[in-house]
Amino acid sequence: MAGPAFRAAAVRVRVPASSANLGPGFDALGLALGLYDDVVVRVADAGLHIDIAGEGADSLPRDESHLLVRSLRTAFELLGGQPRGLEVVCANRIPHGRGLGSSSAAICAGVMAARAVTTGGEARLDDTALLELATEIEGHPDNVAACLLGGLTLAWTDAGAARAIRLEPAASLVPVVFVPAWPLQTRTARGLLPRTVPHVDAAFNAGRAALLVEALTRRPELLLAATEDRLHQEYRAPAMPQSADLVTRLRADGVPAVVSGAGPTVLALAADQGEADKVSRLAGEGWTANRLALDAAGASVLPLSTGGTGGREG
Repeated sequence: MAGPAFRAAAVRVRVPASSANLGPGFDALGLALGLYDDVVVRVADAGLHIDIAGEGADSLPRDESHLLVRSLRTAFELLGGQPRGLEVVCANRIPHGRGLGSSSAAICAGVMAARAVTTGGEARLDDTALLELATEIEGHPDNVAACLLGGLTLAWTDAGAARAIRLEPAASLVPVVFVPAWPLQTRTARGLLPRTVPHVDAAFNAGRAALLVEALTRRPELLLAATEDRLHQEYRAPAMPQSADLVTRLRADGVPAVVSGAGPTVLALAADQGEADKVSRLAGEGWTANRLALDAAGASVLPLSTGGTGGREG
């Protein structure tokens, strides 16, 4: 079978940050946030050239080991074959190693860009296959589902295949993220989780996760109770004591706060902009507080001329 044909023009993909778990929805719930990485990919005559600006510019590899490039390559294989060469330009705004889905963003940008630059790519790799591929690369579907679909997502696996549905979060919600200067590797945080948990804790989280869907979509006044968790945050606290302390302090003030993903960023869900202003001032030293919009679009192919960084406020 003949290999794929590639578009001569460059393609631009914008991918949002995401917060997974949201308290009790461990490895299932995700929320897309209005903080974005932009990637431009063009098929070249030969070789691989990578430019990186912003987050990770001083530390990320500029060769085939780059996660975005590995994701491009994996997607090209499914699409029928590799291009002769690639030029990749990354404008990164999502902090790395902070629990805001930077790896999922890179993966989703790679698979989306590969599909977009391949002639007939959407017919060869539809949206369902795109989610399955991104999940296979990442290892779990919660962040990649939110990144691809936008909004609030509920993800699961069925016979080993990733599935997800998108829900519309309440429009009044304002996510506030408290980002520390120090990172935490996801594998470190996952390594602290026990192999088994008490049945009473599993039952508690099942009820809270169900309540959380209602709270995030229609009843934000229930968020404080709905974001309670017994499956992962307490076990991970020794790796991020400052995050655990901030969550405790915020919740004692009535603020629905959780560890974002594997941490160490803390996510607070304010009911409106006025509350977000107050919440932003509660963290104290050592944290950068950002009020973010909810992302509704998910990963998108955009015109090269589209400007703006999308939704970040100090």
